[in-house]
Amino acid sequence: MGTVTQITRANYSIGDLVCHRLFDYRGVIVDIDPNFQSTDEWYEAMAKTNPPKDKPWYHVLVHGGSHTTYVAENNIVADDSGDPIEHPMVEQFFSKFEDGHYTSIDQTN
Repeated sequence: MGTVTQITRANYSIGDLVCHRLFDYRGVIVDIDPNFQSTDEWYEAMAKTNPPKDKPWYHVLVHGGSHTTYVAENNIVADDSGDPIEHPMVEQFFSKFEDGHYTSIDQTN
């Protein structure tokens, strides 16, 4: 018998609007890691709720800021406001905003 590999499916996609459950900020997803990809030191210092490392983690542009954040899937929910994100890097990742979702630059072909 072969080895069984557990495949984790992300619940969100690049361009999706999300809200952080605990810190009450909105953002847009710009990248997805299938599992935690930072250092143990970062996790100990920043991930105070000890979210699972073996589930998806998201790179998010934070609304109203100029920074990104790295957040575990279990700490975000969908943002159904339909409002665009104000962030200086939005245009570096996305070509348009329509129906509450951003379209990646590389998907416009």
